[in-house]
Amino acid sequence: MPSYARNHQLKHSLVYHAYSRSCNRKVIFSQPDDFEHFKQLLRDYKARFEMKIYHWVIMSNHYHLVIELMRPEEISKFMAGLHRAYAYYHHRAYGTVGFLWQGRFKLQPIQKELYLRSCGRYVERNPVRAGMVNEACEYKYSSANYYCLGLLDSLTNPDPYYLDLSNDQNKRKEEYRRFLHDFDSEEERYFQRIDFPCGSAEFLKRLVFKDRHLFPRRRGRA
Repeated sequence: MPSYARNHQLKHSLVYHAYSRSCNRKVIFSQPDDFEHFKQLLRDYKARFEMKIYHWVIMSNHYHLVIELMRPEEISKFMAGLHRAYAYYHHRAYGTVGFLWQGRFKLQPIQKELYLRSCGRYVERNPVRAGMVNEACEYKYSSANYYCLGLLDSLTNPDPYYLDLSNDQNKRKEEYRRFLHDFDSEEERYFQRIDFPCGSAEFLKRLVFKDRHLFPRRRGRA
């Protein structure tokens, strides 16, 4: 587990690990246009909902995001809108009909100070675990390209813990590539169990179920 000791504490602790998969694991991202269209939708919705996307990956039949919203209660609206918009594109492009996504999306609350960078590593290592590439940055459709290679995509917000790695940009990229290599298989299980939040006892105490997902408890309530 990452060290909790830091020189500064971030104002907001809650980020979400968001995940969704296609019906019957059907390939829904196959052509470059599919991936690029989904990325553009993410950019559009990111601006609309005033959110930060720290880490992401788009695979052939699913995607992962690590996101922070100014208004967490709007996350269901964001996810539903994203899914509708991509389904509309896919049906028009491929002449398909019916449900594109399998059931409801998954949302895992993550305590930023403890697990943000580790959750990002889990997300970006998806293509490596799938045997598609040897290194995460070899896969084109993920934020690993931003962190390891410095490729700007107008989508990724820099993980604040990434910025702490070094003041030198080249050293920071090298350190991050080493970080991706030195993954903790035990820790990765935290993010595979996406129905369970990751955080300290105090963090978990401040979450409450609402509309099938966990949100921050309102101030003034025990």
